[in-house]
Amino acid sequence: MTNTISTLHNPSSPLTLAAMKAYALKRLLGMVPLLLGITIISFGMMHLAPGEPSVVGQAFDPKVSAQDIERLRSFYGLDKPLYEQYYNWLKRVVVFDFGNSFSADSRPVLDKIWERLPITLLISVLTIAFIFIVAIPIGIVSAVHKDSWLDKSLTVFVFIAFAVPSFWLGLLLMIALGVHMQLLPISGIHEYDWKQMSWLDQQLDLLQHLAIPVFISAIGGLASMSRFMRTGMLDVIRSEYITTARAMGVSETSIHYRLAFKNALLPIITLLGLSIPGLIGGSVIVETLFSIPGLGLLFFEAIMSRDYPLIMAITVISAILTLVGSLIADLAYAWADPRIRQ
Repeated sequence: MTNTISTLHNPSSPLTLAAMKAYALKRLLGMVPLLLGITIISFGMMHLAPGEPSVVGQAFDPKVSAQDIERLRSFYGLDKPLYEQYYNWLKRVVVFDFGNSFSADSRPVLDKIWERLPITLLISVLTIAFIFIVAIPIGIVSAVHKDSWLDKSLTVFVFIAFAVPSFWLGLLLMIALGVHMQLLPISGIHEYDWKQMSWLDQQLDLLQHLAIPVFISAIGGLASMSRFMRTGMLDVIRSEYITTARAMGVSETSIHYRLAFKNALLPIITLLGLSIPGLIGGSVIVETLFSIPGLGLLFFEAIMSRDYPLIMAITVISAILTLVGSLIADLAYAWADPRIRQ
């Protein structure tokens, strides 16, 4: 009996590793129909929106006749039934072919995405780092000084940060820091003479351009993450082993920052994995507001021009990131708690 309990709670044991592999495989297989359902819903909703690629930009041109529009619809395959369009799209996606863009350049969709993806990933990484560095100390301080004036002040701050619309706050910072005080640039990712700068000046210029966008992207996640950290710390501090450590004479500093901190950090790590898709989805607002040539702005432009292949490709990538983030979070919880594996 003792050996069985020890085996279940030892993450390095063969039984646990086998259980984890089986659990991961089960989750991966379950992601396939879920991803298929997401693509069906997204494809249908995309075609329910008014306007088509052949009509957008041509409706107000008197030189374009109805026959010309029909030829364009036939060229794009939009004259076929919706289920047939989806089936043809799915056949290409299975072999990782998302087709060509409906825009004037007719470039492959994946090429356009890979060009824009690095800047969006950079913003996401900087945002996650900022959230992690700032939210963790705020949550710890609030938990350690529970119900004090400091805890109440931080609570007011994080609730305001969570409630303020990001686009509104972004406009205020653009006006205050960019227009009036002229401390930070308010659009793009570099200055016009960026290529003539030294490598160090280029990196500083990039950070200056991304300072406000990263802060806007992080402010909502910072507020919620600090609350989770505070709650986790309070739960751990009330645990029996913390009471035992106090009775044994362990200092409060060691209790808070060595014992309680490690155990309260696991849920935060899993939440960070789940926050990655949200950051990429939220980049649409930030990149559009600050004219940053990333994946979010590309998605916005694709929606406005009804670029169906590009819209579906970005949607599929976001869905995969969401599912992978969820899988990582579940595996982390399963590794920490053997009961979940059952």
